[in-house]
Amino acid sequence: MQAAILVFVFIISTSGLVYELIAGTTASYILGDSVAQFSIVIGLYLFAMGCGSFLTRYVTRNIPLIFIRVEVLVGIVGGSSGAILFVFAEHITSFRLLLYTLVLLTGVLVGFEIPLLMRLLKDRLKFEELVSRVLALDYIGALLAALIFPLILVPRLGLIRSGLLFGALNTITALACLKVFPLQNARLIKLEAGIVLVLQVTGAIYSERILNFAEVAFYSEPVVHARSSPYQRIVITARGEEIRLYLNGNLQFSSRDEYRYHEALIHPGLSAVVRPKHVLILGGGDGLAAREVLRYSSVQTITLVDLDSAVTDLFSTHQRLRSLNSASLTSSKMKIVHEDALVWLQNNTQKFDFIAIDFPDPANFSTGKLYTDTMYRLLLSAMSQDCIVALQSTSPFFAPRSFWIIENTVRSVGLFTVPYHAYVPSFGEWGFLLASRKPLFLQNSFPMGLKFASPRTLEQMLDFPQDMRSAETEVNRLNNQILVRVFEGEWGRANNQ
Repeated sequence: MQAAILVFVFIISTSGLVYELIAGTTASYILGDSVAQFSIVIGLYLFAMGCGSFLTRYVTRNIPLIFIRVEVLVGIVGGSSGAILFVFAEHITSFRLLLYTLVLLTGVLVGFEIPLLMRLLKDRLKFEELVSRVLALDYIGALLAALIFPLILVPRLGLIRSGLLFGALNTITALACLKVFPLQNARLIKLEAGIVLVLQVTGAIYSERILNFAEVAFYSEPVVHARSSPYQRIVITARGEEIRLYLNGNLQFSSRDEYRYHEALIHPGLSAVVRPKHVLILGGGDGLAAREVLRYSSVQTITLVDLDSAVTDLFSTHQRLRSLNSASLTSSKMKIVHEDALVWLQNNTQKFDFIAIDFPDPANFSTGKLYTDTMYRLLLSAMSQDCIVALQSTSPFFAPRSFWIIENTVRSVGLFTVPYHAYVPSFGEWGFLLASRKPLFLQNSFPMGLKFASPRTLEQMLDFPQDMRSAETEVNRLNNQILVRVFEGEWGRANNQ
């Protein structure tokens, strides 16, 4: 009997941390800024657990019954929290209110569990043995949850199914407790818990349909492909001939006008390199930047470093996406590496003639580190003497201070820069930078067959109107990440206008 109860402790602790991680991950998917969201969620969750533990002092009777009912409630609230958050994200005025209410409620209920269970065990174990066993299993369960969540649960099961399955574990624990603590009204409790368990298992089986329902409301176009990787939620939508890629709900490109973005990213810099042979692309797992690079016959190798293999696999195998990137990812010149760009640069010994940086915007600290002076110093080691670097640098119109922070940070490591911009209908006015070890002289010749980039459009790209002109800014460093806070503020204001 003692062994069974200690197993309950292990399940309780594992489930509790899984619910916390689901809330934090869902918040970062929908709200962005993962560091802030996880910090707030963890703080509120721990606070609520403390409140729940404190409130158990007022439980003086029917402790087995209350513990079993709490287990069922934890399974209902915590287990369904992921599904609730995704389904209602686009249907309520304050997503944060719903998120934090669920976090607080789940935390209070989880805070009840261990104190009540310890009181149930106090007459069966010595105090010192009770505390050491319960707390040891509690911490071991938390470790297990922390390991399996990113490695197994998110990539293989997804957030909604993981939550419902762990909710089912809590409900099974409640049913098992009826064997250990017989109750007078056990039949009614078994019926209630049985109904909850059936609903949880059914929800887990149909979790993809639940998520698809939520995404139909979230996206204005039909979803044709959706997948969760260990790093992000990948969604492809299509309407007629137009295809769109979304990562964590943020638009990455539309096939209607992506050529403007990628031609602007690649050709002003690459056309200025004399017979480029070796090219490095950081990010760009969709293969669209690589498509533009392959227009240059002198290029012998392209090394593409992208963290998420789910993106490169999708754009290597999906027929419509392969057609969009001209099968660039399966070119014999292509070498694909799945690794964090910062880590890869630290170990790289090769020199490149041209480097294209196509990272997501610095909307959180995990991507913000890729725009720091630390990143650009590492980049120097990969640059040949005549290498030119091209990087996307967010919008100089909607986020001008962010744009010039990036430019200032690149210059801070000793590189010469040339800022430019291009109009992409899906995004508006978008900014780019060229960087090199010596002053740049751009060419007036581009490859044949381009739809947008030309010597004439290049002149327009280099001209900055007064509302996008340079300003004095800070340097974005790894230990302050000022860019993330500025970017969030500027885009927040732009989206509220």
